[in-house]
Amino acid sequence: MSDLLGMSAVDLAAALRRRELSAVEVVQAALARAAATSELGAFVDVTAERALEQAARRDAAAPAGPLWGVPIADKDLVARAGVPTRYGSRTRVDFVPTASDPLAAALDRVGAVSIGKTSTSEFGLTGYTEPLEGGAWARDPWNPAHGAGGSSGGAAVAVAAGVLAIAPGSDGGGSIRIPAATVGVVGLKPSRGRLPLGSGLDAPDGLAVAGPIAGTVEDAAFFFDALCGLAPYDFSVRAADSPPFLPATAADPPRLRVGVTTVSPWDDDLEIAVDPAAIGALDEAARSLASEGHVVEDAAWRPHGYGPLFRVLWRASAARIPLTDDDLRMVEPLTAWLVREGRALDARGLLGALAEARVFERETIAAFAPYDVVLTPALAQTPRPIGWYDRDDPERGFAQQVEYAPFSSFVNVAGLPALVLPLVMAAGHPVSVQLIGRPGGERTILAAAAQLERLRGALPRPPAP
Repeated sequence: MSDLLGMSAVDLAAALRRRELSAVEVVQAALARAAATSELGAFVDVTAERALEQAARRDAAAPAGPLWGVPIADKDLVARAGVPTRYGSRTRVDFVPTASDPLAAALDRVGAVSIGKTSTSEFGLTGYTEPLEGGAWARDPWNPAHGAGGSSGGAAVAVAAGVLAIAPGSDGGGSIRIPAATVGVVGLKPSRGRLPLGSGLDAPDGLAVAGPIAGTVEDAAFFFDALCGLAPYDFSVRAADSPPFLPATAADPPRLRVGVTTVSPWDDDLEIAVDPAAIGALDEAARSLASEGHVVEDAAWRPHGYGPLFRVLWRASAARIPLTDDDLRMVEPLTAWLVREGRALDARGLLGALAEARVFERETIAAFAPYDVVLTPALAQTPRPIGWYDRDDPERGFAQQVEYAPFSSFVNVAGLPALVLPLVMAAGHPVSVQLIGRPGGERTILAAAAQLERLRGALPRPPAP
């Protein structure tokens, strides 16, 4: 059964369709691995009995759907009927939904089997997963004294630790890419409007989208195809490419023009220092793509005024969380600060920030338009120790998150697709790069990332627990 843990999602799905494996044995292997790695904090809840019952129903029926029998887990911001959904918060410890959110219900329809709820930060508001609610703190499998990033920290750890081949996440300011880069797996943030569920179009700021976390680019593309098919209509907006995306990972892309930058839109707001290991990974990505005939050059990009507008957007997004005054006395200081600051915004300030965000979007798309792919570091710093972020001073804690991941949130504001890929090892830990595409250009960044992955070769796996 342990042999199943090394299989890709593509191979698992194929073997399940051919009945070479049963869903029950695959789920049993995932549950055993979840138990063996429980100290890493990937899961808030493991719903073993429920998962095995669902797997047995899969085995009793004819395979249908691309994820038939493949184990996944829901991020604990996604409600599943009958399963506690805590949103990483002490205000929701007793909440058990009676209905599933559309994403969970759709994943059921395409045959996936949820084995539980992956850990997240409180309401997904931070780039680290250390909720005071008392649930799991997501830890880096390479060094459990370090955090795994957030807010999809548990999902990234579940993939990195070999519990799952694929896991759904969500990304409103880097929440897929930050943890994926921290623990050395692949994370894809789709274009705004690309997916039928978790599209980013259901909120005025347009920031948060659903997306895949996976061990390989191929598996990310496979899961992305499944996510694109979660509604029976063409929902995409500004999409240059249409599914399926999986074939793009099998062949080298045509000659690309690649822009490379270490400029962050936070540079005029905070002191951003990029670690030499991150620069080394970026240089390696540029050299590798150039060696394959792609045109690689510095991207001329000098954004200004981003920090203030994003602060308004993030506060406004927090203001929409349904929290009472009593709740605000229970939540974490950063959450309370963001919610109160957001609710204090007047209409003029909010509408002004939204208008500025659309200007930033247009200017960023125009600046990146000459390039098929823009390369940046995935993170500016090495993984941070558990407890490193300042909880008592919310403004300082917010700034620390920006200093760790200054290349993330602007992609959400611009609505662009982006993928993080572990590329090199430094001091015994994977270091990732970020590939940003044009609007709707997921196929190109998947193809380029797959080529880099082939050129890179296999990386070591985290040490066994």
